[in-house]
Amino acid sequence: MEKQKTKGSTKKGTGGYSNITVKKETATRFRSYSKKFGKSHSEVLDAMVQYFKENHLDPFGEGTKIIINSIKKLERQMMKKFDRLIAIIKNMEKTSIRPTYEMMLILYEAYVKDGRKPRREPVQIQEERMDFLEPRNTVPKVEYDRILQEFKEYKKHCNEILNSVDKVEPMMGKPYLKINMGIRDFESLKYQLR
Repeated sequence: MEKQKTKGSTKKGTGGYSNITVKKETATRFRSYSKKFGKSHSEVLDAMVQYFKENHLDPFGEGTKIIINSIKKLERQMMKKFDRLIAIIKNMEKTSIRPTYEMMLILYEAYVKDGRKPRREPVQIQEERMDFLEPRNTVPKVEYDRILQEFKEYKKHCNEILNSVDKVEPMMGKPYLKINMGIRDFESLKYQLR
């Protein structure tokens, strides 16, 4: 920053001023423009000149016109693409959405004209399937019976373990589950599951 001496003291940021002759209308426009930024006229003008230099802009040259023309060209291209998208959507409406809607509407109107009321069919819940354990041609009947018996015993044993589970709610801490099982039974279960 420049320093200027005034009456023996130095002020930082103040520089010498120079006059520029501009038309009165231009000066009025510039003053109202620079008020928008809340800065001095010098700061606004300096920022404008710096912007033109950094971006290699010439306010009177072809550069500005080229940029404006390329923006307008880009805008025209985008509008053409939007028009194509709108045409595609309208085509989809004509060929797929509206015919489906109209067919459903015709069917509904025919259904209403018949005077029939919609009837609800009961929902069928599938029963527990055990057909995966049924004998197949590749498994002998004896082996199938043995596997079925083991499955039933295993299911019975799992139910016994589940019935021996208690919920414990301590005074401090989270609740947890406790299995009421002897050490022998626990070791036996571990051995069976290996």
